Order: sequence, then C-alpha cells, then structure tokens
Amino acid sequence: MTWSSYSSYLVLTILVVIAPGPDTLVTLKNAFAGGFRGGMLATFGIAVGNLFQGTLVALGLGTLIVQSQPVFTTIRWAGVLYLCYLGIQSLRSAWRGDYAAMDAEGAAASGFRRFREGFLSNVTNPKVLALYLSVLPQFLDPVRSTPFDALLLAYTVAVLGALWLVLLLVFVHRVRAWLRRRRVRRALDVATGGTLIGFGVSLAAGG
Repeated sequence: MTWSSYSSYLVLTILVVIAPGPDTLVTLKNAFAGGFRGGMLATFGIAVGNLFQGTLVALGLGTLIVQSQPVFTTIRWAGVLYLCYLGIQSLRSAWRGDYAAMDAEGAAASGFRRFREGFLSNVTNPKVLALYLSVLPQFLDPVRSTPFDALLLAYTVAVLGALWLVLLLVFVHRVRAWLRRRRVRRALDVATGGTLIGFGVSLAAGG
C-alpha cells in the first residue's frame, strides 16, 4: 500500500467517522447522563466493537472479497450506495430540522452498562460491517496486499472513530449550549452530507 493511497483512505475515513449515527448518539446520551466518564466508557465500548468487526473482516471476508472480481465490483457499488445513503440522510436531517432531544435522565448506571451500550450499538449496526466490506477493498491490491494492510485499514477506522468521539465529548462539555442550536446542527449535516455524496460519486466514476 502506498502512502498516497493511505492518505486518500484517511480523508475518506475521517469524513465517515464524523457522520452522525447511532454511535454518536449513544456517546452523547451517556455523556449527558454520566458526564465525561460515562461518555468515555461508551466510547471504549464502541472502539472495542469496531476492532472486533474490523479484525473479522480483515482476516477473513476482506481477503476473500478482493480475490473475486465480480464480488469486488459488487462491493464497490455497494460502497457507492452506502456513502450516498449516509450523505442523503444527513441532508434530509438538515432539511427537516426536527432533531430529537437528548435523553438527559439522571438515573444512575454502572460503568459496565455504559460500556455495553457503546459496544452493542456498534456490533448490532449493519452499517459498520457494510463500511468495512465496501470501503476496505477499494484500497487493497488483490495481488500485493497482505493481511497486515487490511488490519491497518480496519484499525484506522477504529482509532480515528474513537479519537473523534473523544474530541466530541470535550467539545460538548465546553460549548454544550451552542452545539445544540438547530442552526449549528443543520450546518454540520449539510457539510457532512454534501461531502459524503461527493466521495460516493467519485468512487462510482473511478470505475
């Protein structure tokens, strides 16, 4: 894998992990209910789920997929649809603007429960597996790539995803009121949605 290819993957991965989804909502829910520690425990659970799914794909399904051209082509188009779907969902949320209020109930919860919520929100989300199966093969050479290359790409998603959630926790606790304004949420959705659709179109045009 070349540095140029990995750099392109980093840009795509960053855009994917910052797209609002179940992991983000669970992290914020636990942060509002259990403070920074609660959010961190949920984030840890999400990271473990990401590492688990990434390892399974990188050492098994990922290698098999890149060796089959028909499957490879099918997965490429699945990646196009997946990225465009995420982008459309973000733009749709911005258009409607009816964001659900965060669950701020103060009921006490154990650390394991917060970890479990993060872990289950990740491993039960089929979009996470679709991400690994549809995006990873685009950056792997069917001939020269090794299992280490696949693991590197998979773990990059887990690490960047965790870093983003930690940054989000810090940001929320510093500018909580500003972040929850409807205008801000809409702006973030528009920027994320438009960029993801752009990557989907680029992936489709790449043949």
